[in-house]
Amino acid sequence: QVQLVESGGGLVQPGGSLRLSCAASGSFFRTYTMNWYRQVPGKQRELVATVTSGGSTNYAESVKDRFTISRDNAKNTVSLQMNSLKFEDTAVYYCNAKVSLFTGQRDYWGQGTQVTVSS
Repeated sequence: QVQLVESGGGLVQPGGSLRLSCAASGSFFRTYTMNWYRQVPGKQRELVATVTSGGSTNYAESVKDRFTISRDNAKNTVSLQMNSLKFEDTAVYYCNAKVSLFTGQRDYWGQGTQVTVSS
């Protein structure tokens, strides 16, 4: 089983920055599509950012130009640099790995890390 452990969450003021990190187990990390999701109470989970095995990235419209996803295949990590944070960015952020097996695709999730943007 792929294990994902997030870190870097916390309390930050509006306009501030945080860098989230996700450490992954697994022998084939470089082949995984890695994502960051977020969820707030009473709302559906939202895909925030994606980085593919080839290094291409995609972002939710709400975070474009503010967040940057990156991966370090040598360290089995993926990061989310979050700048110009807003109140509406407050959520639990989850690291996600999409793993392709011969039986199909499987999703793995971290436990989540709380990001709170407050003055």
